[in-house]
Amino acid sequence: MGPFQSLPSLEDYEKLSDEKLVDRILGHKQRMGAELIILGHHYQRARVTQLSDFVGDSYGLSQKAATAGGTNIVFCGVRFMAESAAILCKPNQKVYHPDPDAGCPMADMANMDQVTQAWRTISQWSGPDQKIIPVTYMNSTADLKAFCGHKEGIVCTSSNAHKTFEWAFERGKKIFFFPDEHLGRNTGKKMGMDGDDIVVWDPHKDQGGLDEVKVARARVIVWAGHCPVHKEFKARDIKHVRKYYPGCKVVVHPECDQETVGLADASGSTDFIVKYVAAQAPGSIIFVGTEVNLVTRLQKMHPDRKVFKLQRSLCLTMYQINLANLCFTIEHIPRLEPVVLSDEVKGGARVALDRMLALH
Repeated sequence: MGPFQSLPSLEDYEKLSDEKLVDRILGHKQRMGAELIILGHHYQRARVTQLSDFVGDSYGLSQKAATAGGTNIVFCGVRFMAESAAILCKPNQKVYHPDPDAGCPMADMANMDQVTQAWRTISQWSGPDQKIIPVTYMNSTADLKAFCGHKEGIVCTSSNAHKTFEWAFERGKKIFFFPDEHLGRNTGKKMGMDGDDIVVWDPHKDQGGLDEVKVARARVIVWAGHCPVHKEFKARDIKHVRKYYPGCKVVVHPECDQETVGLADASGSTDFIVKYVAAQAPGSIIFVGTEVNLVTRLQKMHPDRKVFKLQRSLCLTMYQINLANLCFTIEHIPRLEPVVLSDEVKGGARVALDRMLALH
């Protein structure tokens, strides 16, 4: 049975005012008490984050999922985040996702068949003396996390990518990183890699568009994937704002391309960006290159400084979570299907995620 079958219509909730939905959600939070935990990603709309018990980036929310109390976790984010919470939470806990169709375009750019085929080819070209460590970004499907767990690999977030790469190089000669090319490339560059050290595996090209010589020279093989939100920010945007706002600060997410990251004053995870803006002096002018809901929230948090979006870029799948489906989920938890993964996937992914969490 699907999650919304044999239940009141979600459309009835969509007809309610925001104020009515907020009142109902708050009422249920009070009634359920510690049994209910709402986790909200930084990119959620303000109405959702205001109702969340914990707001953070993907790493912080992973930690919270592993340590949270309560028997019911409602995850306001995209699907891979709810899956990760289901992997990390305790056996007596269940994770619910307000919109199971809210996926991540980046995560969909790499699937198990593609990654398995690439792994075979890269391993064959590398030989037994060139051990490869698979590293998957948190923005990936649960089965790819499990793949890394089974292959002596690890999961990373934008918060800990550098530490994860160091961990991997302590155990192998090469890293196979998927599905985000830009985070992999920017992390490698921060570690002194350039040129032939980093090559791109494109699953839509024959043999990934690479050959044995290129793979043999490379230290990091990155997947040809990207975040549609952060792909929108370009070096020209930074050049433009510096021209008209001399002395301004620019901070961007490392899912932006290498040229954009290179021109920014700083780059880091969403949590890093929150702390970066907070650390600037009153009166500062700060341009932020990340999802617009977070930028809007930073503007309200820091009225004594001028916080601007580098340009407007909205994550449409994050935006699928709203007050209506959040309220619907909370009110019908006993009758909804929680996020469920097979024991094989859950076990392998848990190994890879635990390795990541142990780095901090």
